[in-house]
Amino acid sequence: MSTDQLTRPPRQSSVFERMAAFSHRHRWRALILWVVLVAGITGVSTVVGSAYHNDFSLPGTDSQSAQSVLERHGSAQADASVQIVVKDAEGIRDSGVRDRVEDVLDKVEGLPSVTGVISPYADGSAISRDGTVGYATVTLDGAAENVPKEHVREIIEAAKSLDGDGLQAAVGGDAARGAEEAGGGAAEGAGILGALVILVFLFGSLVAASLPVVTALFAVGSSIGLIALASHFANVADFTPPIMMLVGLGVGIDYALLIFSRYRSELLRGAEPEQATRSALDASGRTVFFAGCTVIIALMGLVALGLGSLQGVALAVALTVLVTMAASLTLLPALLGIFGPRIRRQVTRRAAKSKRVEGAGWRRWASGVQRRPWAALLVSVVALGALAAPATGMRLGFADAGNDATSTSSRQAYDLLAEGFGPGFNGPLFVVAEGTAEDTTAGTSDIAPVRTALADTPGVAAVSGPIPSKDGEITTLLVFPDSAPQAAETSQLVDRLRGDVLPPLEDQAGARLLVGGATAATEDFAATVSDRMPLFVAIVVGLSALLLLIVFRSVLIPLKAALLNLVSIGAALGAITLVFQHGWFGVEPGPIEAFIPVMIFAIVFGLSMDYEVFLLSRIHEEWQRTKDAQAAVREGLAATGKVITAAAAIMIVVFGAFMLSPDRMLQQFGLGLAVAILLDAVVIRCLIVPAVMQLLGTRAWWLPKWLRGVLPRVELERHS
Repeated sequence: MSTDQLTRPPRQSSVFERMAAFSHRHRWRALILWVVLVAGITGVSTVVGSAYHNDFSLPGTDSQSAQSVLERHGSAQADASVQIVVKDAEGIRDSGVRDRVEDVLDKVEGLPSVTGVISPYADGSAISRDGTVGYATVTLDGAAENVPKEHVREIIEAAKSLDGDGLQAAVGGDAARGAEEAGGGAAEGAGILGALVILVFLFGSLVAASLPVVTALFAVGSSIGLIALASHFANVADFTPPIMMLVGLGVGIDYALLIFSRYRSELLRGAEPEQATRSALDASGRTVFFAGCTVIIALMGLVALGLGSLQGVALAVALTVLVTMAASLTLLPALLGIFGPRIRRQVTRRAAKSKRVEGAGWRRWASGVQRRPWAALLVSVVALGALAAPATGMRLGFADAGNDATSTSSRQAYDLLAEGFGPGFNGPLFVVAEGTAEDTTAGTSDIAPVRTALADTPGVAAVSGPIPSKDGEITTLLVFPDSAPQAAETSQLVDRLRGDVLPPLEDQAGARLLVGGATAATEDFAATVSDRMPLFVAIVVGLSALLLLIVFRSVLIPLKAALLNLVSIGAALGAITLVFQHGWFGVEPGPIEAFIPVMIFAIVFGLSMDYEVFLLSRIHEEWQRTKDAQAAVREGLAATGKVITAAAAIMIVVFGAFMLSPDRMLQQFGLGLAVAILLDAVVIRCLIVPAVMQLLGTRAWWLPKWLRGVLPRVELERHS
């Protein structure tokens, strides 16, 4: 025991004990309070609705400046639009085809949110050279993310009425993609079912297995309602709810399992249900609290990136973790109070039938690793390094219609436009000419040399325009690359235009030349994420290491934890790169969603601390008691190995289930989290940590004398 433990009054109880005692004794009140809370939040959020809004603006970037100029001068390019693309092998100029197309376009012009329609027959450039493919431009009354999806669906339905008799029609554009997005309900259901099956096998009881799941569902249910309400006051992206459910279910079940596992151990020692609840919260409840705080700190590091909607996502997921932690510390003790006697009978009965020594297999495993620590360490590190290597070539961006399912209208329109006009037609660049202070206009005569230079630039297929704004003060040129929007060649073209082609032309044109458009904005977003990533990593790693330093009073333990977490995250990002960028397993190749690496880093770094703290707190307990470093590692792994692997298996199932989602972003998110947790629980906790702790020996707990007096004493586990 430590000096603190010897001098502490024996009957003093912690806040976690008091919380557990209150929830256990007032179990029905606590349960009813949670039911009322979830029902109330859900009811209010249903009545009020949500106001999710995607904001990927990046002040100070070229693309954002171009967009601001377009909006300020009322340019048509600032408005959202969709394209109704038609194809007929016999030619769309046929009078019968033309009559059908124009009849539908007349109907579309009268639909809600439509401000104008430009027929392909009104602009010769909107029909391909062979005359088989053409497109109509439908201008909408707001940004793509703000136009009601049901209004866009009406446009899609109207266009689809053209299909037949050799004519094919589809609707493309960001608004069309958003209107066709499907939910991920099947993924959440599959994850919950898989988690329940694992818990039943672990505890041998459906009642016991249900408690962690019920706790997680209560937490997720209330969090979704809270974020829907918060979206009216803060900028929260529309893809936030599925990410919240993904993290909330995994973390909720994980936290409840850690507490319930300790509760079960206390029952096997002969404790009464109430005392077992108090002891479980007093021990594992502290671990859950610390782990939850670490996840929240990691997520708050995203705020430092200053990336619009990403800040709202970080705050939403942090709130989910906070509510989940609260449910584990208050709702779960109430449920244990209700079902405690029944669970005790089942636990006692199962223990009486089992002849196995608890943790014997994990002791043997730890002993095997300790006999060959260098072999275990080197093989594991080499394997993780090999998996992480592809991440060095990761290309950030955003998926477009070219990554959608071929059954969607947006993908069909994308393919038709590429067939008729070339791959770059799906992602034109806007070159905006804004008059300088001396010359407040940028006339078409001044822009002619710019157009000529752009047309002669390698990688440019065609240049359209100039297109004047409503007030006539700016002009816009549409630059169509030779390559698809996601291609690396398009990224290089954007850099070439900004760095080499346009700067020398600004004086000649008497205007500031800005490269904008969705494709350029994607490049700017990806570049900003890459530039700010080091600061984000430094904040998250630094704060997490400081917490571990205070808790375990060791210099090497935080360093080891930080390095190993970075390795597992790198390996997870490498797996994502192989599957989604290089197209392994038949996946449509494309860039990695620009915010996926930072989100995965924040969440995985925090979740990895769950297992780190859970394992090391037991090792630290044995070290404090016996001062035998090798035995401490064996006993720590024996006590936690089963729970860590079970918790990891549950999170892998929950996260992996999101691979079933039709949304590419959720697929990347689910795969990254599942791979990271798998590697963290199996390779790092079961191989690398025991090997490193064996090699460090007593040095693992080294702390300089000058730090001992400076650091506050924080007791993670209480022991009698």
